[in-house]
Amino acid sequence: MFLRNVVAVATLLASIVPAIAAPAGNAKEGQRLVEQSCSSCHATQVTATVADGAPPLSYIAKDNKVRPAWIRGWLMDPHPPMPGIMLSRQQVDNIIAYLNTLPIQ
Repeated sequence: MFLRNVVAVATLLASIVPAIAAPAGNAKEGQRLVEQSCSSCHATQVTATVADGAPPLSYIAKDNKVRPAWIRGWLMDPHPPMPGIMLSRQQVDNIIAYLNTLPIQ
């Protein structure tokens, strides 16, 4: 019984600590980075389109809210057709923070 309680508490703490320890991103810096590095392929406005078929940011923002770990993983290790841009963890956090500010369409 005692061991089961210890395991339950450890599991609970393991799920809480990453959320507390995860650094908050700076949405303004994320927006700047997206506008600088991503807007040539990804439409930044719902009404805008791009020629290469990259999903618009509104779609990525929706996907980020549904599957945040997947978007974070993609940004940490992009593969074709996305160019291999190297982002720091802080830059990824900033982009994620910016995506969280976008409306879902």
